[in-house]
Amino acid sequence: MKKLRRTGALLLIAMALAGALWVWLQLPYRDFAAETFVRFDRGSGSIAMARALEQAGVIRYAWQFWLERALHPSAKLAAGEYKFEDAASVSAVFGRIARGDVYYFEFSVPEGSNIFDIARLAEAAGVMPAQDFLKAAENPMSIRDLDPAAPTLEGYLFPATYRLSHATTAAELCQLMTAQFRRQWKKLLEGQPAGQSAKLSADPHRAVTLASLVEKETPFAQERPVIAGVFVNRLTLNMRLECDPTAIYAALLEHRYRGAIHRSDLESRNPYNTYRNPGLPPGPIANPGAESLAAALHPAQTKYLYFVAKPSGGGHQFSATLAEHDQAVRAYRHSQEHGNQPQKPVAKANKKA
Repeated sequence: MKKLRRTGALLLIAMALAGALWVWLQLPYRDFAAETFVRFDRGSGSIAMARALEQAGVIRYAWQFWLERALHPSAKLAAGEYKFEDAASVSAVFGRIARGDVYYFEFSVPEGSNIFDIARLAEAAGVMPAQDFLKAAENPMSIRDLDPAAPTLEGYLFPATYRLSHATTAAELCQLMTAQFRRQWKKLLEGQPAGQSAKLSADPHRAVTLASLVEKETPFAQERPVIAGVFVNRLTLNMRLECDPTAIYAALLEHRYRGAIHRSDLESRNPYNTYRNPGLPPGPIANPGAESLAAALHPAQTKYLYFVAKPSGGGHQFSATLAEHDQAVRAYRHSQEHGNQPQKPVAKANKKA
């Protein structure tokens, strides 16, 4: 009888301790100080996670997390970065990691951004230093299977919104963006007849380079196939493209762009300057969106050889002859002189070679 009482007492004590521990695991950690981020690499085990959480001040003791793990042996703990904003119980912290409630923030890249733009955006958003991104983007090896002639990743860093963590590296961001380009490129080629699809995919370097010029020339979707058609016509006739954005890009590459196009920019011998060099530039000058890529793959059949911004804004005036174009240029310049600024202030004159 005495032995039975002793066993019952021990059982009650054990139950009381278990209950106390369970309650303790449910109580928020009152000494939590401030918002913090904790990253678990792939392969991190419960011991490493618990120590990282203790060091970051998310939980009081690492063994509390181990105890919670013992209570949930089948739970799968997800690697990644976690954001802790408020005091939370060990059970709640464990639950978030078991659910894979990984922290991400959105990083948006507008259509037509070049590698310099993306680098500035990444640094401003606190993603990474601009120079880190530029160094990664200047290495074309990850896209060489698709475009053996690519000088950099310019053109293949697809403009979109990406989910990143603070641990995302420049190489990882470039990988995300080129992977998205591949998906979009494949989608553009799907649905085409077999022969046409093969023809369109035969020279992605030319298509992406042309698409980048189209993207920089107009924000208007309806104009993009027409502008692509103008460039194709000029290439066919061996006329220089005389595309303002290529002169700007050449100046950017030489670290001398001053926010506006100067005569020295138009006269530059840089291979990207299509005012002095025939044909397309050596590679893309920006990262085009899907509509500009589609326009480059399917340029409009048109007689136009020139275009310039409309005096009233809202697009471009297209011309088939130099005389018509000169008249459109005069109208544009007259509007500037009288203060009627178009929505797109830089004229795209594309004059005769």
